[in-house]
Amino acid sequence: MKAIVFEKYGLPEKVLICKEVAKPIPKENKVLIKIQATAVNDYDWSLVRGKPYLFRLMYGLSKPKYRIPGMELSGTVEDIGSNVQKLKVGDEVFGDISKYGFGTFAEYISINENAVIKKPNELSFEAAVAIPHASTLAIQALRDIGEIKEGQKILINGGGGGVGTIGLQVAKLNNCEVTGVDSREKLDLMTSLGFDHVIDYKKVNFTKTGEQYDIILDCKTNKSTFSYLRALKLNGKYVTIGGNLFNLIRVLFWGKLVPIFSTKKLQILSLKPNEGLDYICELLKQNKIKPEIDGPYPIEDTPRLIQYFGDGKHKGKIVIKMSV
Repeated sequence: MKAIVFEKYGLPEKVLICKEVAKPIPKENKVLIKIQATAVNDYDWSLVRGKPYLFRLMYGLSKPKYRIPGMELSGTVEDIGSNVQKLKVGDEVFGDISKYGFGTFAEYISINENAVIKKPNELSFEAAVAIPHASTLAIQALRDIGEIKEGQKILINGGGGGVGTIGLQVAKLNNCEVTGVDSREKLDLMTSLGFDHVIDYKKVNFTKTGEQYDIILDCKTNKSTFSYLRALKLNGKYVTIGGNLFNLIRVLFWGKLVPIFSTKKLQILSLKPNEGLDYICELLKQNKIKPEIDGPYPIEDTPRLIQYFGDGKHKGKIVIKMSV
């Protein structure tokens, strides 16, 4: 089968190659999935480069433990192990598989049956694969931690990416006023999607405008911790989903101390893969939200696309289709 493989850490276009590898055979509680589409995520950008170096402690010090990156898929169950209970051959499935491993930049994968759920018939494979990681991050950040309420003021730092575009739609379901921050090249798209206000991060530091927000959903974590506090209303909540490691450590540290002297809160989201996905699927089926897709692209473009993601040039979710 065709797969994107790397043997050492480095820049995607230098270390990733497309080659033929052995097709896996499912064992016991695993299913063999013929992958129809996959997507690019921050995990892929970090995993391939081995940066931040914390990733190497988890995924291989000197060389990668997982030779095939990728953590989201949509596809069809082609074979099942002897102990599989929930799925059968022919089921169309999708999901964020990161709890069980990596390897979706390939034509097939053998993975624990609990890593995926059944795909709604209403969703194409391309639309389905754009949903699991980004939408659950948005839902868990805004609904579960942020406790979003009607009419609040929301800011999304990184509003033009996969999480930001879904987060906008979730906020609009609650009639919130939403500000999006991203690069100049994405602002027109963000305005067309429904952001009430857009900010070019290179020109304006949103923490210094004097505006304050009920919730800040941060996909970048590229500011000082106390600047976020300045941009929050009383009882406001800041939730980060990732970004600069040093800044994340500071958010973690101050997040425990700030509640002692303030009603504001700082928190890092620890994602629960696929949790809330059933709710998102209902919204999709009712046409209340839809993913913004950048692509689909062929699998051979994966090295370039991971670099494209790392450069922050993508608009919405980068989707890769196995046959375009």
